[in-house]
Amino acid sequence: MSGATLWALVPVLVVVLGFALRQHPARVVLVAALSAGMVGGLGLIEFLEVLGTSFNKARYLLVIVLAFPVIAQMEAHGLRRLAARVVGAWRGVRSGRLLVAYLALRQSSAALGLTSLGGHPQMVRPLVAPMAEAAAETEAPDGKLSDEEREEVRAMAAATDNVGLFFGEDLFLAFGAILLMQAYFSEHGLQLAPLEIALWGLPTAILAFLIHGARLLWRDRRRRGS
Repeated sequence: MSGATLWALVPVLVVVLGFALRQHPARVVLVAALSAGMVGGLGLIEFLEVLGTSFNKARYLLVIVLAFPVIAQMEAHGLRRLAARVVGAWRGVRSGRLLVAYLALRQSSAALGLTSLGGHPQMVRPLVAPMAEAAAETEAPDGKLSDEEREEVRAMAAATDNVGLFFGEDLFLAFGAILLMQAYFSEHGLQLAPLEIALWGLPTAILAFLIHGARLLWRDRRRRGS
C-alpha cells in the first residue's frame, strides 16, 4: 500500500477515534471533512469552494448539515439538562406516554414528507432521550436509574424514532419506494396512482403504531410495578 493511500485513510481514523473518545458526532464529522480536504491537498479556501459547490448542487442538504453544529453548541450549553429539568417538573409524566406522543408526531410528519423534523442527531439525542430519561426517573423509587435502565430508555427513544419514520414515510405519495413500485407496475401493464399504493401502507402503519405504543405503555406499567 502506497503512502498516498495511507494518507487517504486519515479521515477514517479521525472518525474512529472521535467515536471511540465519545465525541459529539457533528464535531467528529466536521473534523473528518476538514482532514479529508487537507489530505486531498485543498487549502481552506479551496475546501470551502468545494463544499459550497456541493451544497449548491444539493441545497436541501444545507439545512440538515448546518443544523448539526447548531445542535452541538446548544447541547454543549445545557439543552439536554434543560429538557430533562422541564420534564421532571411535570406531574404524572411517564416515559412511555411521552414516547407515544413523539411516535404520533414522528409518524404523522413523515407521512407528510417532513422526515427532517425528527432524527437521532437532531431530535432524539438532545431532546427526546433526555426527556424520556427524566420521566423515567420520576417513576423510580429513589429517583435514580441504573445504567442498564438508562440505556434501555435511550434505546426505546431511538427505536420510537425509527418506527415512526419507517412506517410513516411509506404513506408519503412522493416517497421513493412508492414511485419505484408505481414504475414497476406500470412496466407490467398495471396503472396505479401513488395514492392507491400509499393507502396499502396505512394498515401496516396503524398496526406499527399500536404495537410499538403498546410496548411503551407496557414498559411504563412494568416499571411502576417493580
